[in-house]
Amino acid sequence: MISVPQALDIVRNKISPTQKNVKLPLRLALGHILAENVLSPISMPPFNQSAMDGYAVCAHEDTTYTLIGEVQAGSDYHPELKPGESIRIFTGAPVPNSATAVIMQEKVNVCSEYTITLNDEPTRHKNIRPKGEQIICGDLALEKGEEINASIIGFLSGIGITEVLVYQKPTISIIATGNELVKPGRALKRGEIYESNAIMLEMALIENGFTQIDILHVKDDYQSTLNTIRQAVYTSDFVLLTGGISVGDYDFVGKALQELKAEQHFYKVKQKPGKPLYFGAINKTAIFALPGNPAAALTGFYIYVLNSLCQFAHLPLKVNASQATLSKVYSKKGGRAQFLKARVNTNGIAEVLTGQSSAMLRAFAQANAFVYIPEDVEETHLEDQITLYSIPHA
Repeated sequence: MISVPQALDIVRNKISPTQKNVKLPLRLALGHILAENVLSPISMPPFNQSAMDGYAVCAHEDTTYTLIGEVQAGSDYHPELKPGESIRIFTGAPVPNSATAVIMQEKVNVCSEYTITLNDEPTRHKNIRPKGEQIICGDLALEKGEEINASIIGFLSGIGITEVLVYQKPTISIIATGNELVKPGRALKRGEIYESNAIMLEMALIENGFTQIDILHVKDDYQSTLNTIRQAVYTSDFVLLTGGISVGDYDFVGKALQELKAEQHFYKVKQKPGKPLYFGAINKTAIFALPGNPAAALTGFYIYVLNSLCQFAHLPLKVNASQATLSKVYSKKGGRAQFLKARVNTNGIAEVLTGQSSAMLRAFAQANAFVYIPEDVEETHLEDQITLYSIPHA
């Protein structure tokens, strides 16, 4: 059995960022990391562009101008203005190269169908967005390693990009084990419980941007467990198991992993909840066997699994450590570290919530962090700085 810091170090050191990449349409690239630099195929704007509704003018010494036409947004009309001439123009429309300035319509008097006077100085380039103001054709638009968000998709679409090369996100299999588990929707028989871990983990993955998920269920049978794990390893970058990893007569996950010649990185961590936690690999597939109790499984997912998925996909880590103080003195028994579901207020004070049992999920609905109490600490004091691990669903 190893300590929490040792377990975290092993996970961090054993997960390598993927070198697999894929071209994705922009609308499917949200939340991915760019795998190459992106150069702009055009200048943006691609022409001198009006910043507002008004009148484009070719300046001369008088305030009176002859009106010779109009240019709407999207128009390819490109008149050559002589000094003293103007055109009606609208926001986003192309400004003639011969225009000195665009004067906003509120500062123009329309004298007749063909004549206007200005109440503003037509200083050079006023209210004109010059061609390439945002980016020049061929310039670097985005660097490799950028995380793609909605604004980046808007920017890339605006310069004509339709697809990008990104690092692949992991394929993930979730295997829920247990004879007692049944799907919600029918009445329970004696000894049965509704299965919740698989959908819980699936939603936690989707909530954090991981969507290539396969859900598998297996009874407490050795051959079925072996075959299901073998199938999942063949198709997935990560396999997450819940239940069956302890040492009971019907816990077959460990035995199956041994037969499949899994490389065990660690088994059992000196922590509560979630001591029977396994991390290993078969070939290049990472395997996490989480406890069957729901709160213990979800704690293990946030503390060990989620950041490893991010590391694989080149993404920023989702679960981060910080410091805070507790709202009350806390005492613990035993020599194991504890992860306590807590609510942190805006002043950085953490309140440990009730309902810390490894079988109870209700406190997760209120929690936005884990309070971490190291194994060698028996009691905290109000002035003590304690470590928090963020819960990214909150």
